[in-house]
Amino acid sequence: MVSGSSVSPFDGTLHRLSSLRSGARGVVVRIAGKDASRADRLSALGVTPGATVRVLQRFPAVVFLCDQTELAVEPAVAHAILVRTD
Repeated sequence: MVSGSSVSPFDGTLHRLSSLRSGARGVVVRIAGKDASRADRLSALGVTPGATVRVLQRFPAVVFLCDQTELAVEPAVAHAILVRTD
């Protein structure tokens, strides 16, 4: 159902974490995709709906703060994290 780097089912501010620039902030809305184990792993790390995130770097891995935890994930994983930005 979700495709592309930006999706806007509500108000045009929902983006994939992988599409945000360094320094961008947002709030996790959901984890997209059919891989339940990926969503479970991210949830265990605190990447859950309502968590605040800030992108620190995009290459070679996507590094971001989730609340107060710094995480590094592959671009494909960051692509599955949907966030609402201001």
